Amino acid sequence: MIYNEMITLKDGRNCILRNGTEQDGQALLDIYILTHSQTDYLLSYPDEATMTAEQEAQFLKDKTESPHEIEILAEIDGIIVASAGIGCVSTKTKVKHRAEFGISVDQAYWGLGIGRALTKACIACARNAGYVQLELDVVADNKNALALYEDVGFVEYGRNPKGFRSRLTGWQELVLMRLDLEA
Repeated sequence: MIYNEMITLKDGRNCILRNGTEQDGQALLDIYILTHSQTDYLLSYPDEATMTAEQEAQFLKDKTESPHEIEILAEIDGIIVASAGIGCVSTKTKVKHRAEFGISVDQAYWGLGIGRALTKACIACARNAGYVQLELDVVADNKNALALYEDVGFVEYGRNPKGFRSRLTGWQELVLMRLDLEA
């Protein structure tokens, strides 16, 4: 899937939101490792990165060629500062209408509107791909992310009190959220 949009951030800088390409493999790996070291709210830790730059490049190529999935990168002055994407829950008939959403933003760029813009871009891509529902899990203590997701229309449908087991804080409750794309 292809996506390209220029946005203006809250600080006046321009930011390009675009699908990642094979040439971005190393940059995606770098931003993954960086963002996963900056917060305890993401699924994994930097030392759990299992893909090489070459595998990330193939991942981005596959997403670009897919009509149903995408990985969008946020680029400022030629530097990748965030990534977000959608992927099909499964190709099985009963659940192929559902997509999952994930996002990470370099902490140095929090509060500038990148997360909101990437979230809205992924929602648009999910609609264009024909999904009926977009889903995400968010750590209950991540108040900023919860507020963003609620603001763009996601609703809570459940909680998992032992969703994550943090190396730093122990159990983290996950809020399960969904967005009806037909509404």
